[in-house]
Amino acid sequence: MSLVKKFATVASGTLMSRALGFGREMLMAAALGTGPVADAFNAAFQFPNTFRRLFAEGAFNAAFVPLFAKEIEQHGNEGAKRFSEEVFGVLFSALLALTIAMELAMPLIVRYLVAPGFADIPGKFETTVRLATIMFPYLICMSLGAMMAGMLNSLRRYFAAAIAPAFLNIILISVLGYAWYHGLDAHDVGFGLSWGVLAAGIVQLAIVWIAVRNAGISIGFRRPKMTPNVKRLLILALPAAITGGITQINQLIGTAIASAQNSAVSSLAYADRIYQLPLGVVGVAVAIVLLPELSRALKSGNLVEAANLQNRSVEFTLFMTLPAAAALWVMSEPIVRLVYERGAFAANHSTPIVASILAIFGLGLPAFVLIKAFTPGYFAREDTRTPMIFAAISVGVNVATALSLFPSMGAPGIAVASAVAGWVNALMLLGMLIRRGHWGRDVPLLKRIPRLVLSAVVMAVALYFAEHYFAARIGPGSPLVVKATTVLGLVAGGAALYFITAFGTGGADFGMIRRNVKRGEAKGAPASKPNLDE
Repeated sequence: MSLVKKFATVASGTLMSRALGFGREMLMAAALGTGPVADAFNAAFQFPNTFRRLFAEGAFNAAFVPLFAKEIEQHGNEGAKRFSEEVFGVLFSALLALTIAMELAMPLIVRYLVAPGFADIPGKFETTVRLATIMFPYLICMSLGAMMAGMLNSLRRYFAAAIAPAFLNIILISVLGYAWYHGLDAHDVGFGLSWGVLAAGIVQLAIVWIAVRNAGISIGFRRPKMTPNVKRLLILALPAAITGGITQINQLIGTAIASAQNSAVSSLAYADRIYQLPLGVVGVAVAIVLLPELSRALKSGNLVEAANLQNRSVEFTLFMTLPAAAALWVMSEPIVRLVYERGAFAANHSTPIVASILAIFGLGLPAFVLIKAFTPGYFAREDTRTPMIFAAISVGVNVATALSLFPSMGAPGIAVASAVAGWVNALMLLGMLIRRGHWGRDVPLLKRIPRLVLSAVVMAVALYFAEHYFAARIGPGSPLVVKATTVLGLVAGGAALYFITAFGTGGADFGMIRRNVKRGEAKGAPASKPNLDE
């Protein structure tokens, strides 16, 4: 299976999850708007979600996958099973202790870390504490699930791990549908969603656990013990957790700062959901597929294959994200109006703020995705310290910029800080790879980049004039069907113009990409366990 096909396999599952996430956020915006319950739920959910990314997805996709892949290569499935059980015992015990401590300390955590701005608002602080208390055990399910997803990715079984997150959105959409049918108030909707998050964690864990068993590895519980393998994992995982969760760290900081202003937390969350679609479909797919593939190439000493994988990944990343960034910048308000503007979501207040945040996030989108393409170049070499240092620098940039801009710009200032921090991080990662000689100079890639940028600019200019021409059809008073067909038509027309320009100028050639990837695999990819999913 070619690299592009593997990206597509993961992206298809992620796309389903993100599309359902759109539906979830549309219903949530209609039910809660940007009111106090929406702020409370988004702040409460941000906390366990950040921990999940820090200590689960970030750490295990960065540290666990290369070590698990090494066990498979050296000791087969039996060695991989033993290593997994060692890690499972330590991880489960640590998560259980962390969850108990966090549950007991939740009022202090919300007051001083998650949403300090809520402390003086009657009812809002208490609601946030209760919602966070309900949702925090979600961390256990998702952390164990992330470990098993890493196992599946190392075995080149990508689909189950990619499709599992969709069940969070399926369950929450069901909760919102039930709330709408029975006419529940905002308070009851918030608590229903929180219990739905916990239920979704259990379902997602069950899906990947079953998939791992079907892959031939049955994980049993072992008494927690610091074996050499576990120690090596922890040494790699601590900095990897910080690096892999850098976007979530910045979001948590942004949430804490935004809690000082009404509606700011939920406005950031709604904008985040839209830009997460291209980020998840492209960025997550690249990161999940590239890390185990790059690890295998380096372990087998095939440096040509490793360089080819990195360059093709960046090429694919830029080809897909540059037009998305341009579209979000130019068409943020029509998109927000179409997706959210109904029910409790106010056109005169909520739409302009969320649209301005989304436009700024669009400018940072290529950086956020490139970070996911660059970091495997470090993690596959078991270097998690360098990306951690760069992540810490970008967090500092984010905090300083957000604190400087928030008093004058409000929530959009936090988006500016996030975008600036993303570009700083991406450029540092690329610079160090080049300096160390871990990034091969690829002339075709260097020729394609300016042509892809030009294609995105041409598309953005065309969309700008088209948006003004069809202003009446996409305005607040336009019927939903007219608004939807016009916005989707503009997006489709912009995409067609981009692809025509990109292929016409030589910025893209998918045939060449596929041939290069397959040729790279044929030349040096080591033999691996057959993948029944292929």
